[in-house]
Amino acid sequence: MTSAEVNNPNTLQSIIKLLRWDKPAGRLILMIPALWAIFLAGEGKPPVSLVFIVILGSLATSAAGCVVNDLWDRNIDDKVERTKKRPLASRALSVKIGIAVFIISLGCAAGLAFFLNPLSFWLCVASVPVIICYPLAKRVFPVPQLVLSIAWGFAVLISWSAVTGDLSDNAWILWGATVLWTLGFDTVYAMSDKKDDLQVGINSSAIFFGDFVADAVGLFFALTAGLFAYLGTINGFSFIFGVSWAIAVILWVGQYIELRKPNPDTINYGGIFGQNVTIGFILLLGIIVGIR
Repeated sequence: MTSAEVNNPNTLQSIIKLLRWDKPAGRLILMIPALWAIFLAGEGKPPVSLVFIVILGSLATSAAGCVVNDLWDRNIDDKVERTKKRPLASRALSVKIGIAVFIISLGCAAGLAFFLNPLSFWLCVASVPVIICYPLAKRVFPVPQLVLSIAWGFAVLISWSAVTGDLSDNAWILWGATVLWTLGFDTVYAMSDKKDDLQVGINSSAIFFGDFVADAVGLFFALTAGLFAYLGTINGFSFIFGVSWAIAVILWVGQYIELRKPNPDTINYGGIFGQNVTIGFILLLGIIVGIR
């Protein structure tokens, strides 16, 4: 990657798109579970320095994940309506630049990991193969969104252990809620690509669940709500957390109703995905304020 390429405004704009910095919802939705964990583990008052590291780490990690995904899928994305204009798929960026951006992003995440305790550091290391292999899962595993959900779950384990130095029962309950929540909203994301994925020949949870995909998403969100209710109960959260939980449930029910529309072309998949970012922050606020 030459200095001329880096200084080219079009190249810089394409790198921003490659990192998905032009679409903040996808970056925030990874940050949210990490913040859930750090505030719950820190009883509402985690060290500010750790919050800062977690925020930067989630941004660097999600950036690396987006780039490696696009590197693997550059010859598939150009055949899918939603992804055909991605920089590597459209050849706006070269593979060489993509690899360089991936290495820089992963290097930034690795640098931040050295500020964490040994357990958190090795959890960071363990998450890397999952992040790298997720795009390959689309080719060989019937529910690749589960692999992504497990990758998302590392955000909880890393952040929790960064505060406490261990993984308690609460950490694993929150991990389960995060995996189920991610499986739900990413299946919604996959529903918008179902026709193209079938044509290209790659797997997705939307294809796997077939006619029952809306019910599957509804079940994932219901189980997520159940685990959050359990967390609130065993930790004695205040009434405020209950209010935030109730708002989240109402929004999830609305999403389930939307997904059950008979005509898939009228479903606002992007709106549902974006709304889950809002739900995540509502639950985060409930955790911060609701801890007694």
